[in-house]
Amino acid sequence: MPDFLSDIPNNALFFGAAFLISLVAFVFLIFIPALKSFGRWPEKMAAGFLSLFIFGALVTVGVVGGMAYVFFSSDVSGILPWATG
Repeated sequence: MPDFLSDIPNNALFFGAAFLISLVAFVFLIFIPALKSFGRWPEKMAAGFLSLFIFGALVTVGVVGGMAYVFFSSDVSGILPWATG
């Protein structure tokens, strides 16, 4: 592993890789097909804006869910009824 990567924690590298893979999947599976579906530029702009809006909403839900998990992770029996704590 290169020297500049040895100072970065492994979980930061994993999160960065997951972010990059998710971004590439979003662009190729959602954003580009949404732009190609319409012919006129106002329709393309609207489709692009709505795609980015949905992406932002999904990222927000993921961040809030992750923060909730971290906040409640010391005792998950309160948020997971099937967990025995």
